[in-house]
Amino acid sequence: MRLIARARGATLLVVSTLTFGACKPVRYLFGWRARLRPDTTERAGGQSLVGAGDIGFCGLIGDRATATLLDQIPGTVFTTGDNAYPDGTLDDFNKCYASTWGRHKSRTRPSAGNHDYHDGHAPGYFAYFGAAAGDSTKGYYSYDLGTWHVVVLNSNVDVKDGSPQMQWLQADLAEHHTLCTVAYWHHAFLSSSSDATPAMKVAWRLLNDAGVEVALTGHHHAYERFAPVNGALALDRHHGMREFVVGTGGALLDNFGHTARFSERRYNDNYGVLQLQLYPGHYAWQFVSVNGHVRDSGEDRCH
Repeated sequence: MRLIARARGATLLVVSTLTFGACKPVRYLFGWRARLRPDTTERAGGQSLVGAGDIGFCGLIGDRATATLLDQIPGTVFTTGDNAYPDGTLDDFNKCYASTWGRHKSRTRPSAGNHDYHDGHAPGYFAYFGAAAGDSTKGYYSYDLGTWHVVVLNSNVDVKDGSPQMQWLQADLAEHHTLCTVAYWHHAFLSSSSDATPAMKVAWRLLNDAGVEVALTGHHHAYERFAPVNGALALDRHHGMREFVVGTGGALLDNFGHTARFSERRYNDNYGVLQLQLYPGHYAWQFVSVNGHVRDSGEDRCH
């Protein structure tokens, strides 16, 4: 490890090349004190939803870097699971999450990942986040953010057609038939890696049938954006749902495998967070890496 000081600017930390199994061998570069270059303020009429997944990993520094980004970005914080490694125990949360992303706990609406479930039924996850994580016997819930409806699923429990969670999802979407909806959970449905999770197909279809615009996921430790895809897994720029895989919160970054169909942007050179600006009738996105650069951005309308 090598520390490089800069007067009146960012303190840069370079981490030597790392290789852990399928993880990307890379020299990670962080701008700890750099001011954000993009405009991350909440604009009039919009709500900021910002976050990532695969976060608190004791011994690594990625979560500290992404938490520093959150310090500078307003709004509601989402997580796409695997919040505290290695096993999601309460001790893991207190040691590996609380000192970084934990300082944004009061504005966080989390989702659970498979590592959070290593300790049985995720008691550490539910104890740490409390009511913000929903009913501890379910782990799925919804809330409203401005004019948008937000659905949080639990991809660690039964997601089969007719399961209690899918029945709840259908009822929730019917009750909250807003113009604009975003959903998030842990296991990526589409991914340019072996982490793609076909088991989420029923949820994808139900969400798409209800007109949901955006899906946020994690599990693969990288950033990837897909073109809008419908319930029949076909490109559909008018009525499809756009997935953002945001597994860049702090765990070791992964390599990409084959390029999946409909993949439009892939980035695994550094950690970062995704910010959505949610407006009545439309949304904008930007993925900000930890050195303050925008690595992906765009906008689209609700349907």
